[in-house]
Amino acid sequence: MQTPRHVSRRTFVTAAATGLVTAGPSPSQASGARPRFHTAGRIKETVPGSAQYTWPGVYFEGRFRGTGVGIVLDDSDNDYDVQVDGTTLATLVTPGQSTSWIDDLPDTEHTVRLVKRTESPWAAGRFGGFAAASGGAILARPRPRSRQIEFIGDSFTAGYGNTSGTRDCSSNGGVNRNSNADLAFGALTARSLGADYQINAYSGLGMVRNYNGSSPDADFRTYYDRALLNVDGDVWRTPHTWRPQVVVVGLGINDFSTPLNPGERWTTEEGLVAAYETAYQGFVAKLRALYGPRTFIVVSATHVSHTTAFARTTRRIVQERNRRGDSRVRHWYYDDPALDRLGCDWHPSIKDHRIISGLLDNYLATLPLRW
Repeated sequence: MQTPRHVSRRTFVTAAATGLVTAGPSPSQASGARPRFHTAGRIKETVPGSAQYTWPGVYFEGRFRGTGVGIVLDDSDNDYDVQVDGTTLATLVTPGQSTSWIDDLPDTEHTVRLVKRTESPWAAGRFGGFAAASGGAILARPRPRSRQIEFIGDSFTAGYGNTSGTRDCSSNGGVNRNSNADLAFGALTARSLGADYQINAYSGLGMVRNYNGSSPDADFRTYYDRALLNVDGDVWRTPHTWRPQVVVVGLGINDFSTPLNPGERWTTEEGLVAAYETAYQGFVAKLRALYGPRTFIVVSATHVSHTTAFARTTRRIVQERNRRGDSRVRHWYYDDPALDRLGCDWHPSIKDHRIISGLLDNYLATLPLRW
């Protein structure tokens, strides 16, 4: 494709650049341009070569020849990492409508990867494709990976505040500047296995009860089917190419991590447990119908300080599915004394996500996966 011309303001990033980069505004790509990229995430293709999305961790991969590459975006809410040949060269902070350039590369073939670090359930970002520097070219997109994993969950799965290094993020940029879904345990495990993946996670939501009883008229199930979380009734049409061999579900931390408040629909923990168990069984049945009998569905749980109901109930859910004859629903409980929870608001840190990813790697190695 042709390099965009007459750009009034361009953001140049040298190959040696590190740290945070804010892209300047630029016109969108010329009509008719069709960038070539690979993605496994939940996207909406609005026009050929352009994609909208809201889930964290969505990534776009491409190939190009030449000394530079441009990243065409329209997003004033999210942060992105740009990786060339496997190395992160820049972070784009709320780039707005812009084309951000990485230049001064060797004049040869390269790979490029753009990944959405942050959550934005209230607003959709738009990716307009990769652009080639003068004299270069965007090449055919990379081939999809045969291995696929879907991660479903809450803030732990999304990588909420994981790069902070301190639990109070109010003075170091807030949660968004300190979150990176690409360094959350799911992304780490998927890359270690050479798998394409989705991170379908929404901070603060539970299976039936959200954090501290908030927003009682919605829960994670309200949003799971959507590509664009901010569009009521939106439905992501699952393509035939998306058939994950493993789905890891991590929902329950928000259901159980805080005591019930006066006025909530459940007056006892037993009532909450019963509702959670019923809803979870229905959600697992939905995943089974969606992905078929061969997919492993991993029901995960971890330690919460308030109660042991989370772990006990998830084990019982799996046991019941197994009793009904579905042997590919499994239970994974993770915890480790080395977890420091030094992310924002006591969330897992980068170190913690590496530990959890290692535990998940070990667990998945026990499954009879044929991929």
